[in-house]
Amino acid sequence: MALLDVPLRFKNGVQMKNRFMLAPMTNTQSHEDGKLSDEEYQWLTMRAKGGFGLTMTCASHVQFIGKGFPGQLGIYDDSQIEGHQRLVKGIKANNSLAIIQLHHAGMRTSENLIGQQPVCPSSNEKHNSRSLSLKEVYQLRDDFIAAAIRAQKSGYNGVEVHGAHGYILTQFLSSDINKRDDQYGGSLENRSRLLFEILEGIRNTCGEYFLLGVRLSPERFGMQLNEVKTVCEQLINGHDIDFLDISLWDVFKKPEEEQHQSKSLLQHFTDLDYKDVKWTVAGKINTAKDVVEVLDAGVDFVSIGRSAILHHDFPKKVITDQNFEPIQLPASKAYLSEEGLSSKFITYMNRWPNFVK
Repeated sequence: MALLDVPLRFKNGVQMKNRFMLAPMTNTQSHEDGKLSDEEYQWLTMRAKGGFGLTMTCASHVQFIGKGFPGQLGIYDDSQIEGHQRLVKGIKANNSLAIIQLHHAGMRTSENLIGQQPVCPSSNEKHNSRSLSLKEVYQLRDDFIAAAIRAQKSGYNGVEVHGAHGYILTQFLSSDINKRDDQYGGSLENRSRLLFEILEGIRNTCGEYFLLGVRLSPERFGMQLNEVKTVCEQLINGHDIDFLDISLWDVFKKPEEEQHQSKSLLQHFTDLDYKDVKWTVAGKINTAKDVVEVLDAGVDFVSIGRSAILHHDFPKKVITDQNFEPIQLPASKAYLSEEGLSSKFITYMNRWPNFVK
């Protein structure tokens, strides 16, 4: 039986009080200059108070041109540190680990949002994006590292580097998108080079007691399951990370690639040897039974998205009732407001079919 409320200790000694992580979720609630808003503070600290052992921010951009959506929380400028310090204090007051996700949208942003043409490892006509120069790749690496330093100054327990969901590090990893002919393109070794350099830079500057994680997704945007599993193994064996966050879209489904459908997508990753690296998965873990099934499969902790929106205290509800199920959708605006969503977040959730009534 899954030990839902048993603490989890990372290899550097940092402890998480239970097996529940708030997934990093787009919510469009902060200010356009990347500074923290009261609405985003309320949303996140309410989840920490609700029992999440690890509270992760939304994707927070490390360069202004990496902004992927309106109202995105930023970590690209020192002027944003004060808001992060306030947020960290509020999260930690509830005995929850405070982790920020470092992000850059790359081609997955709009020229209207950033006031210039989006960037990509190589030019992409479909997304109206231009290729990064080699100098700009170096700057991108350095800006991820600088953002981690700001996060540490803000008091965060650590960072998660966002390498999933088609954003810029996925764009480098993807052979479909990355057509560079220098040391950052071509072979998987070259396409993963930027990710590894960022991680090494963060570890060297922030030290061993600063939690360092990576989010990867094995499908869509030209990602291949075997390549992502290879990158995971390289992260475990050759790079000093504390946790892996594997976003599967649906933890219970089979892989899209027919040659790998002899077992579930989750099973492909439970088969890896994680050694002293902890790992979590995300993707339609909605009920208490889902949580138990995933943890019983060998996953160290679960990443909760939709059910955390619907119930700020989802961990407490599951720990006390292993038959707990979230409310039926669609949810009323009044209910979502009571659960800590601002009007901006509720408007954003209208993009999810049958979520808001």
